[in-house]
Amino acid sequence: MLSTSTLLVLATYAALAGLYLLVVPLGLYWWMNQRWHRMGKLERLAIYGLVFLFFPGMIVFAPFLNLRLSGQGDV
Repeated sequence: MLSTSTLLVLATYAALAGLYLLVVPLGLYWWMNQRWHRMGKLERLAIYGLVFLFFPGMIVFAPFLNLRLSGQGDV
């Protein structure tokens, strides 16, 4: 069986992977969706840097999210 310290290390890795691939990218998508047209230059630069840093997690959710603006109505 695995020792307690090994299980603790595995749980820590799983928590960090969950933060890196799930929690932070979803938070970034939410932030960008809320602030896209009101962002200042430095905020936009910081967000782009975080998108670059958390790119693998962003790719995981990219097929499921639609951040395009809504149109004028049904065509």
